[in-house]
Amino acid sequence: MSDALRTVLDRHLAGEPVGITSVCSAHPLVLRAAAEEAAVNGSVLLVEATSNQVDQFGGYTGMLPSGFRDLVHSITERVGLPREQVVLGGDHLGPNTWRALPAEEAMKRSEDLVAAYVQAGYTKIHLDCTYPCATDSVPLTDEIVAERAARLAVVAEAAAVRAFGRSDVRYVIGTEVPVPGGAHEVIDRLTPTSPDAARATLDAHEQAFASVGAREAWDRVGALVVQPGVEFDAVRVVDYDRTRTTELSRVLEGRDLVFEAHSTDYQTVERLSALVEDHWAVLKVGPGLTFALREVLFGLAEIEAELLPAGERSALPDVIDAVMVDEPRWWKGYYEGDEDDQRIARRYSYSDRLRYYWPTPRVTDAVERLMRNLRSRPVPLPLLSAHLPKQYERVRDGLLTTDPEALALDHVRDVCRTYDIACNPQTQRNQS
Repeated sequence: MSDALRTVLDRHLAGEPVGITSVCSAHPLVLRAAAEEAAVNGSVLLVEATSNQVDQFGGYTGMLPSGFRDLVHSITERVGLPREQVVLGGDHLGPNTWRALPAEEAMKRSEDLVAAYVQAGYTKIHLDCTYPCATDSVPLTDEIVAERAARLAVVAEAAAVRAFGRSDVRYVIGTEVPVPGGAHEVIDRLTPTSPDAARATLDAHEQAFASVGAREAWDRVGALVVQPGVEFDAVRVVDYDRTRTTELSRVLEGRDLVFEAHSTDYQTVERLSALVEDHWAVLKVGPGLTFALREVLFGLAEIEAELLPAGERSALPDVIDAVMVDEPRWWKGYYEGDEDDQRIARRYSYSDRLRYYWPTPRVTDAVERLMRNLRSRPVPLPLLSAHLPKQYERVRDGLLTTDPEALALDHVRDVCRTYDIACNPQTQRNQS
């Protein structure tokens, strides 16, 4: 973790109810919205790439860790956010992507993955070895998970020394880690991690790090991932209930650690604030941001449909659904029900499997056409009010233009604003 992030977490450990949002998305518009929000507030921007998004082979985005780093830095420089306020992290780094392989082969690939992230300058590394591989007995024990995490920490330390002469890498550990991107199955209620399980995780990792001579790395473990009882699936959100985590929130007393909460997408600002107050000082959000992007682009497409004849429209919602039907690998197995149920889920699901399809050429062409159309035919205010009422109010107040990209960025920033309020309750925020 950079000095900027360490400062935020030190304030939390000193008793202030402050936290930081972890932006887990590779979409350029989402990244720009988050960067603009950080620039306006003077806050730290923490951006994390997930192991299946970005890896040493390119991941599903086609980007190496160095390429994603360059994308983030190009965007933050464009909006005037100083480099020292930008922190890069790697999320779920471990055998997740290679679970079908024998354990040793998966771990060797995981070592290369972690080294690639660290050498590219990522300073917040989540070591996630919770996933069983083809040759593993299930479930994995805390000891096996911790031994593998310590093994990766040794690799990360060596990579940092080779690249920078020293290691300033901060680590995140945790064995009760929500599935990246939301639950596969329908959920109604979750059981938070038990205090005993959290303590066992910490003890197992401390012993494992010590056994491989990684005491200095252990001293830089900054956060523990546990389940606070929050999650989402295609159609439901399980909201945070602090009455169920009273004892868990005390586990870190006397330790220089905070909790990290995954799958906080779609929580209300009140529940996000409660999470921060209860020591989940790192709040991760990903699908919730691209869900907002889909909302605003579909809203703009509805405006476009009112203004232009069918032959001239982008038809963005239909284009992206056709691509998803043609290439179902990213949503099949997530969306249940008949064809109508799946069609609705493809477009509107909280799980937002649609986010995997934004980079495809047919979809990017449709988005570009949508933007061109709405720039050539400015959006009438009554139509804007009907489809994007918050943005309409800001246009009326002179805080926002009707440029379609500006409208899209502002709508995504509304998600960032929610997190900023929860993480910085004393900050007088500029809502522009």
